[in-house]
Amino acid sequence: MTRIAGIPIAAIFCACTLSQADARSWQDSWATVINERHGFAIAYPDNIFTQKSAQPKTDEGGVYLSKDGKAKLLVGAFENADHQSLEDYRKFLISDQYANAKIDYAPIKARWFVLSGDRDGETFYQRVSFTCGGKLINSWAMLYPTSERKTYDRVVEAIARTYTPGAGRTGACD
Repeated sequence: MTRIAGIPIAAIFCACTLSQADARSWQDSWATVINERHGFAIAYPDNIFTQKSAQPKTDEGGVYLSKDGKAKLLVGAFENADHQSLEDYRKFLISDQYANAKIDYAPIKARWFVLSGDRDGETFYQRVSFTCGGKLINSWAMLYPTSERKTYDRVVEAIARTYTPGAGRTGACD
């Protein structure tokens, strides 16, 4: 089972709301996550998301929650222990994590793909990158209420511009 920060991806979906104050000022303050082991980096608005206090003791990723605890930003990287191809991993996510979802954006390239859409009143956006010849899987996802999509879509776009998938500690797939 695929996990981010030790938590099964399927166990962390929920609905969320964003206050009007947060919606107006989300661009004001950002924090950056740099993972030394896997080399990925991503920034997020820290007036919307804060790191979950009970983080697992692993450096594979993190879970960041909105102030009300409903919206989630998940970031992580892990070894592709099952040696899945990009296509097989994408199919797994669609059938396992996003079953019965309406996927409305799903570009796929040689080393990455995105899955975005709605399911049961929740919008999701997940970017997955295969690095180091497929040895590492880097991923980040945002989950938020479809009713707040206009606001959170802008946050997703801003976060996406900060994301750098990793290739290990030295950048040489070590």
